[in-house]
Amino acid sequence: MTAPHFVAASPQTTRIGVFDASFPPVASIESGERVTLQCVSGLGDAVPGEESGMTVPQALRDIAAANTAGASGHIITGPVEVRGAEPGDALRVEIERIELGADWGFCGFRPLMGTLPEDFPFRRMLHIPVDRAAKTCVLPMGGGIRLDLAPFFGVMGVAPPEEWGRISTKEPRAHGGNLDNKELVEGTTLWLPVHVAGARFSAGDGHGVQGDGEVCINALETCLTGTFGLHVEKGGGRHDPVLRFPRAETPTHFITMGMNEDLDLAMKQALREMIAFIASRTNLSPADAYQFCSLAVDFRVTQTVNGEKGVHGMLRKGLLF
Repeated sequence: MTAPHFVAASPQTTRIGVFDASFPPVASIESGERVTLQCVSGLGDAVPGEESGMTVPQALRDIAAANTAGASGHIITGPVEVRGAEPGDALRVEIERIELGADWGFCGFRPLMGTLPEDFPFRRMLHIPVDRAAKTCVLPMGGGIRLDLAPFFGVMGVAPPEEWGRISTKEPRAHGGNLDNKELVEGTTLWLPVHVAGARFSAGDGHGVQGDGEVCINALETCLTGTFGLHVEKGGGRHDPVLRFPRAETPTHFITMGMNEDLDLAMKQALREMIAFIASRTNLSPADAYQFCSLAVDFRVTQTVNGEKGVHGMLRKGLLF
C-alpha cells in the first residue's frame, strides 16, 4: 500500500467553524490513495495555561495566533480533493489509523448550550490529562475517575452543495460534518454523498472518548492525527440508487444516520435509511424491513447538542448479510 500524503495542521490548511464548497483544496489525491491529516482542537479557555504543565502543540498555537478575526468553532483540516469524484458519487472513507496528538483534552459547558441549559446556566471548563501510551484519561472528579479512550473524529465531511453557501461546522447535515458518532473509531468505514467535484474531504474535532448523547456539549475534546483511505464509488457505489445521507460500517455493525432539529424526526430519518438499506440488499420488502427493524435493529441517540440532533441505527452483521 502506498505511503499516505500528509497534511500538517497550520493556519493555511485549516478552517475554523465553517464548511464552504468554495474553499480550495489543500491537497489533491487519486481515488484509493491515503491521506494523513493532523488535527488540533481548542481555542480560548479550552487551551490549558502554562501552569497546568500540559503541552500545547505548536500547530494549535500558530492557528490561534493567526485567528485575528476571532473565529470560533471546530478547527478542521482540509479540504482534500479526491480526483474523479463528481456529484452523485459516494466517497468511501476508510478510517485506517487514529493517533492521539496531545497529553490533554478539555470538556466544558456554557450558558444556553448543552442538553440541560436550564439546570446549568453557567460556564465550566475542565482540562483533563491524557496518557497517550496507556490510552486513558483521568477525570478531576470523584477522586480521579479513569476512563479508557476510544478516539474518533467528531467532524468528518465533504464540501456541502454550492447553493448552501458557507455553513457552520456545528450542525451535521447530508455532507457529514459534526456527526459526533462514537462508533466511527479506527478500523471503521464512513460513506459520504459527494456534492461537488473532488468531494473535498475535511476532518477535525478530535474526541478521546464520548458517551452517546454528548449531553453537556463536549466529549473529551483533544488533538488527533488520522490516516484515511479515500475511495470514489461512482454513482453511489453499493448504495441504491444514490447515497443521500452518511452511512457507516464497523467490524460488527452497519449504521444508518438521521439528523434533524427534532429528535423524533432524526429517528424517523435513521429508520427510513435503515429500511431502504435493508430492502436494497435483501429480498425483504420495506414492510418486512420495518418490522425487522423493530425486532433486531438498535437505534441510539448520537448527540443532542449540535442544533441538528442525531440518531443512528445499528444492524448487527450476520443477521441478514
